[in-house]
Amino acid sequence: MRLVNFRRGNRIEFGVERDGFVRSLASAGYGSDAEFFAGGAKALEAARALTAQADAEQVRLEDVQLMAPVLRPGKILCVGLNYRDHAIESNMTIPEVPTIFLKLPNAVTGPDTEIILPQNSTQPDYEAELAAVIGRGGKNVRREDWKQHVLGYTILNDVSARDVQLATSQWTLGKSFDTFAPLGPAIVTTDEIEDPHTLDIELSINGEVLQRSNTRHLIFKLPDLIAHLSSVISLEPGDIISTGTPAGVGLGRTPKRWLKPGETITISIERLGKLINRTVAA
Repeated sequence: MRLVNFRRGNRIEFGVERDGFVRSLASAGYGSDAEFFAGGAKALEAARALTAQADAEQVRLEDVQLMAPVLRPGKILCVGLNYRDHAIESNMTIPEVPTIFLKLPNAVTGPDTEIILPQNSTQPDYEAELAAVIGRGGKNVRREDWKQHVLGYTILNDVSARDVQLATSQWTLGKSFDTFAPLGPAIVTTDEIEDPHTLDIELSINGEVLQRSNTRHLIFKLPDLIAHLSSVISLEPGDIISTGTPAGVGLGRTPKRWLKPGETITISIERLGKLINRTVAA
């Protein structure tokens, strides 16, 4: 299934997107993504039932505005340097344990929205990433049980103000400007993706491909990440784990390639779709 937040008129609803149509889960008692995440297995069953219902009310995708599929995640847990080639291009040591940092929830924006390039950064950068959305919370999750805790997968652009990020050893501020976490277009549930570690990933700007890889090249894969993170932090439904970016970011290029106003960034991940955003000056 493809789970989405969408705006219809002046309302934001949560529902299922299929074959160019959207069905709202409000009639099943899940009027928001937060209510759906809290509903657990029962909510997921309701979504499947709605998808199978032949006469369910639906609206055309083109008649609604898709929003980020998680509007206000409790935690956005990000993994740095998780592709060997990206660590090398960043002139950083290949990690022996996952490098974890945060993006704050205010950074979230949806598909087809604007990334605002702030006045107090001259080095805004792009990062295409596969993200997992937690569906079932847990602490000390065993590595072999990781998939029981994932609702599905989506795309995240880990936009980064490199000058702010690298001014100190703590990356959170440089990662958390408003609109610096474009997310979407949908959460594709785990039953649709047998193995998230075999997916082609690509980023282009104005049609020029700048990143191209496959998630098989992740150093720390989701079983490792979920076990590691949950040994320290209780994971909760709606949390996001963004798995890192491959080589090709602006920081690693010669000359360096920073984002400029008026650019269109397109991230494609196999079977998840495309996340498209435009850049504007603050």
